[in-house]
Amino acid sequence: MNKTGIEDICQLAPVVPVLVIEDLATAVPLAKALVAGGLRALEVTLRTPVALDAIEAISCSVPDALVGVGTLRKARDVDKAARAGARFGVSPGLNHAILDAAQAAELPMLPGVATPSEAMAAAERGFDLLKFFPAEANGGTSVLKAWADPLDGIRFCPTGGVTAENAIDYLSLRNVICVGGSWIAPRSIIQSRNWDRITELSRRACSLMASREGSAE
Repeated sequence: MNKTGIEDICQLAPVVPVLVIEDLATAVPLAKALVAGGLRALEVTLRTPVALDAIEAISCSVPDALVGVGTLRKARDVDKAARAGARFGVSPGLNHAILDAAQAAELPMLPGVATPSEAMAAAERGFDLLKFFPAEANGGTSVLKAWADPLDGIRFCPTGGVTAENAIDYLSLRNVICVGGSWIAPRSIIQSRNWDRITELSRRACSLMASREGSAE
C-alpha cells in the first residue's frame, strides 16, 4: 500500500510543489491556484508554525488536492500530519523510525536519500521510489545517470536546486518519476497573493510532461 500509494501520487504531474506556508490565510487559495493549474500533489513543509493547520485547511477545503507533509524529521510528526489530513509524507533523509511510524499510520512515504547505500537500505524496506536530496548539491543529473544501472528498479524524485530551467534535464532520465520544487510558488508571489501567477506557473510545470514525452521518443 505504501509503495503503490506514493507512486500514484508522484505520477499525477511532473512536478510536486514544495510549499512553505507562513500565513494560514494563504493556504487554501494557494492550493486552489495550484490545482487549477494542474498540480494536485502538494507538499507542505513543516518549516513554519502554521504548517499542520495549513495541511488541515487544504485537506478540508480543496478536495481535488492531495496534500502531503514535507520535512518530516521526527516520528511523532507523522501521526500529527496524518490526523491533520496529510495524504503522503516526505522526509529529507532516511530515518527508520519515521518509516515505521508512516507504515503504522498507512501514510505513503517518500524517504530522502543522498547515497547508493541509503537507496539500497530504503529498497530493502520496500521503498523503491525515493527523494534524491539535495539534488544539485549532490551531483544532480550526472549522479542519477550513474545510478541508473547499478540501482535498477529504484526511481527518484529529485528535490533541492531543481528549477524551471533544469527540471526537464531531470525528467528526461529513466530513473526519475517527477521532481520537487519551490519555483512554482515562490514566497514573494504568495505574499502578494497573485494566485493567477501561481496558476500560470503550475500550467507551465505541467507542460513539462509533454516535453518529457517528446524527449523520450
